[in-house]
Amino acid sequence: MTDINGTGTPSAESFSAPGSFAAAASSLTTGDRASRNSPLPRNSPASGNTSTARLWLRDPLAVHLGAGVDPNRAARGIVIDPVTGTIVELVPAGGEPTSSGAGGAAGDTAALEVIDASAHVITPGLINTHHHFYQTLTRAWAPVADLPLFGWLQNLYPVWARLTPHALELATTVAMAELLESGCTTAADHHYLFPTGMDEAIDIQVDVVRRLGMRAMLTRGSMSLGEDDGGLPPQQTVQDSEVILDDSRRLVETYHQRGPGAQIQIGFAPCSPFSVTTELMRESAALAAELDVRLHTHLAETIDEEDFCRETFGLRTVDYLESVGWLGERTWLAHGVHFDDSEIGRLGAAGVSVAHCPTSNMRLASGIARAVELEDAGVNVGLGVDGSASNDASNLIREVRQALYIQRLRYGAEAVTCGRVLDWATKGSAAALGRGDLGTIEVGKQADLAMFRLDGLAFSGSHDPIPALVLCGAEKADRVMVGGQWRVVDGHAIGADGHALDKEALIAAHQEEARRLVAG
Repeated sequence: MTDINGTGTPSAESFSAPGSFAAAASSLTTGDRASRNSPLPRNSPASGNTSTARLWLRDPLAVHLGAGVDPNRAARGIVIDPVTGTIVELVPAGGEPTSSGAGGAAGDTAALEVIDASAHVITPGLINTHHHFYQTLTRAWAPVADLPLFGWLQNLYPVWARLTPHALELATTVAMAELLESGCTTAADHHYLFPTGMDEAIDIQVDVVRRLGMRAMLTRGSMSLGEDDGGLPPQQTVQDSEVILDDSRRLVETYHQRGPGAQIQIGFAPCSPFSVTTELMRESAALAAELDVRLHTHLAETIDEEDFCRETFGLRTVDYLESVGWLGERTWLAHGVHFDDSEIGRLGAAGVSVAHCPTSNMRLASGIARAVELEDAGVNVGLGVDGSASNDASNLIREVRQALYIQRLRYGAEAVTCGRVLDWATKGSAAALGRGDLGTIEVGKQADLAMFRLDGLAFSGSHDPIPALVLCGAEKADRVMVGGQWRVVDGHAIGADGHALDKEALIAAHQEEARRLVAG
C-alpha cells in the first residue's frame, strides 16, 4: 500500500523543474507553436506518470457523491484506470474492489496500486465556469479598489489595452495554477481583449492548458462597440465583427475537442451588451449553432447594465438575449444577478445556465444572484471566481464557502446546504459547460478528483468532514487528479511533464509584468 504522502508516488518536491519559468515562457511566446495543430489524444496518460496500474483511493475520510446521495456507496474508496482516465468502480462500505484490471484476476487487490486516503475528503474536481485569466496582472490596484463595475471598467480598460503575449501567458499560468491548487480541474476563461499584437491570445492559452494538464473551456471573447459608438470600451480595444468571427471559426477548427475526456474546448463569448453590437451577438449565435459550440456573455450583473439595455435597446436584459437568438441550452451567462420572477422562469424553460460569482458580486457591490430560485426553475447553476481584478483570487474552494454564506443571507440556512453549494461547484458547473463526463464521482466518468486534508488549526475541533471542508474554510487541495493523472501533489501543482512548477520564478516574472502593465 502507498501512503498518499509516502514513497509510492513521487512528491512535488522530488521533481526538479528544468530551467526557469521565465525562459520557458519566453520561448513559448516567441518560438515554434507547430504542435498546436495536433491536440493531445483524449485520455492519453501524461508523460509525468509511469504506472498504468489501477489506483484504489482507499478508505477516504469522506467522499462527496452529491447532495442527497448515500456516501456509503464509496465509503471504501474509488478505483481509477489511469490509462482510460476514468472511474471504474466505487467501493461500498464493507466492500473490496471487484476488478483489478489488466494483469490481475477479479478481486485481486494485489494488482492495484493502493493509496491510503484516510486523511482526505474527496470531491469531484471543482469546475470554474467564469474567469478572466489576464486580470491576475491587475489585482488589488488602488484606483479601482473602491469602485462599482462601470467605474472599475473605465479605469482598467486603458491598462488592459497594454496587454502583451508574454504578459498573457504569465497571467494565464498564474490563474490556472492557483485554480488547480484549490482543487479545480476544469476552468472556463472569458478572454475578450485583443489589442494590437494579441491576435493569438487564445492560442497562447491553449499552450498553457496543455503544459499544466488541466481541462479548459477557452472562449473567444470580443468587444466591437467602442466609446465612439456609445459603448463602454475605448476604441483601441475593439475589433471589427468580421475579424472576430473569422478568428472564432479558426479556433474551433484548430483546437475544439468533442466527446468524453476532451481537454480543450472553444466557446464564443461577446463580452456584454454594453461592449458589442447587436449584429455581433446575432452572428455569434448563428456561428455557434453552425459549429455546435457554446455561447457565453455577461448579463444582468448590475443595475447600470439593466439601465443601459433599456436606454439603448428598449429592452430588459433577458428580452435582449432572446432578441439576438441566445435564449437556449447552448448559453451560459456570467452573474445573472438582476433577473425578475418572470425572467427566471423563462431562463429555466429555455435551459440556460448561470455562472454564480459571489465574491465578485460582493467586491463590486453588484447584488446577490437569485441562485436557489434559478436552480429550482431549471437553470443549471455553476460557480465562477470571475476575474482576478474583481475577486483578487483564483481559488474555487474558497468560492464554495462564499456562495454558501451569501446565498444563506437571501434564502436561509436550510435551503442552502454545504452539499448544495459543492454541487454548484461540480455537477452544476459541469452542466453549465455542457460536460456530461465531468462533475460527479460515478463509474464511467472522468477521473477528475480533488483531495483535501482537514488537519491544522483551522480544522481542529471539527466533527463532520463535508461540512468542515466548506465551513472551516479550506484553502488548498492536497492532491488533484485530472483524467487519472496527478496534477497536484502535496499541495503543489505539477505539469503534464511531471515536473513541479517553478513558482518562485513564475511569481517574479508575473510581478514584473504586472508592474509594467500598470506603469504604462
